[in-house]
Amino acid sequence: MEGLILFVGVIGNIISVLMFLAPVGTFWRIVKHRSTEDFESLPYVCTFLNSFLWTYYGIIRPAGGLLVATVNGFGVVVEIIYLILFLVYAPAKMRAKTAILIGTLDVGVLAAAILATWLALQGETRIDALGFICAGLNIIMYGSPLVAMKTVITTKSVEYMPFFLSFFFFLNGGVWTFYAWLIRDVFLGVPNGIGFLLGTTQLVLYAIYSKAKPADNISSGLLEEGRQHEPLISPSSATPSHQKNGEILETT
Repeated sequence: MEGLILFVGVIGNIISVLMFLAPVGTFWRIVKHRSTEDFESLPYVCTFLNSFLWTYYGIIRPAGGLLVATVNGFGVVVEIIYLILFLVYAPAKMRAKTAILIGTLDVGVLAAAILATWLALQGETRIDALGFICAGLNIIMYGSPLVAMKTVITTKSVEYMPFFLSFFFFLNGGVWTFYAWLIRDVFLGVPNGIGFLLGTTQLVLYAIYSKAKPADNISSGLLEEGRQHEPLISPSSATPSHQKNGEILETT
């Protein structure tokens, strides 16, 4: 059993690393165009917070936490790079919004969570409390691509929901759910199970709308705008996800 747990954990780490790196194409486009275009920063902000807390959780968890901590530590470094690039190339309004999100979630919420669990709790109670927080944030991270999914359905275009990020969300959720079952960790299992289902939904949407013609997408967008008499807002992205979908990761 120990050998199986290690094997599944290593596979999960590899998939999680690939998921963290999935938005590289998105940020290459951002750097090349010197603009964040319609991409949203929320998935990266959430993934940083999520990865940092999972790293902390993995460190204080006595059994089965090492693989969780190492891969999420990698995710923290990657998300910092993504957020810096987003702040550099985002227009003023989006830069201000991103800075507020970082200050609120990645500084305020993170500091409050660490201080509360470290100073007020001890032992298993601390681990359980932090696991509950991590699970909730993981669900939010996996849910952040819902905005991108709405955009896909509205515009009938998958431009702002990259296939590989959705695919790695699907794989990541599935493998870590299995790993959580092996080590009997409900905090790890529940959010990744949800992530697996959301990743599956994203792949289904991608299969439906990936072959839509640009002309059809444009016409649909114009008709939708005419009906609503207001500009279409296209957020997206982790990551994971995405957004170009959300990024996300946590990976766990």
